[in-house]
Amino acid sequence: MSQPATVSDLLAIMARLRDPQDGCPWDLKQTFRTILPYTLEEAYEVAEAIEEDDMDALRDELGDLLLQVVFHARMAEEGDHFAFADVVQAICDKMIRRHPHVFADADLRTDAELHANWERTKAAERAAKRPAETAGALAGVARALPALARAEKLQRRAGTVGFDWDSIDGVFDKVREELAECRATLDEDAPIAARLHEIGDLLFACVNLARHMGVPAEQALRTANGRFERRFAHVEAGLRATGLAPGPTVREEMEQLWAEAKAHEAEGKRG
Repeated sequence: MSQPATVSDLLAIMARLRDPQDGCPWDLKQTFRTILPYTLEEAYEVAEAIEEDDMDALRDELGDLLLQVVFHARMAEEGDHFAFADVVQAICDKMIRRHPHVFADADLRTDAELHANWERTKAAERAAKRPAETAGALAGVARALPALARAEKLQRRAGTVGFDWDSIDGVFDKVREELAECRATLDEDAPIAARLHEIGDLLFACVNLARHMGVPAEQALRTANGRFERRFAHVEAGLRATGLAPGPTVREEMEQLWAEAKAHEAEGKRG
């Protein structure tokens, strides 16, 4: 029986694939930028496996994501920037530093105390990386994040320095305000730039509402996308069963099948 594979085995495989003499031509021509789309894709596939409660898929997707980390680390090592061991060292140091109540003698017990300490530590880390005059509260929020996730993170950061709503009532009022302004751009036949502006404000306000309700906005929308896909698949299947196809002429039938799909979901939740 063969021995279980280790991270060292994976590092050796990647080194072999990137060997200038005998490696894989495709792997050899890759760069950080060309691999980046695959890294993002694998992260989303991990999220999908979690959302579907598919543990077999999660095992495989975590492996694919780990491969991305190893790939980037290998290219960095070839460029004399850092190696995989440095990546591991950095995250170990960070986790110990951010958990003084576990690895030191800090007395942090409540969720509020833990969160405040986490944010203070992260702020100190950001300040250490940037000159004091540029190390603002919003510094370091990755621009490559999905827009909803980035909006939520920007809002949380602003909240740590007191720039936040006192209660969720104000957030509901803001959503209603932004919705009315969106309607006004339509009623006034405003140019697309104005509509884009107001829709952006509305989405930002909705993210703020999700945050105050304790709901990750990105996950909420991903879940809504999944519901829409399932329900529309039911609509298409129902139409096919009667020899029909989606289209404006069968709008009533589609609405009925949509309501049926929603009812089935509700029954499943109660069951």
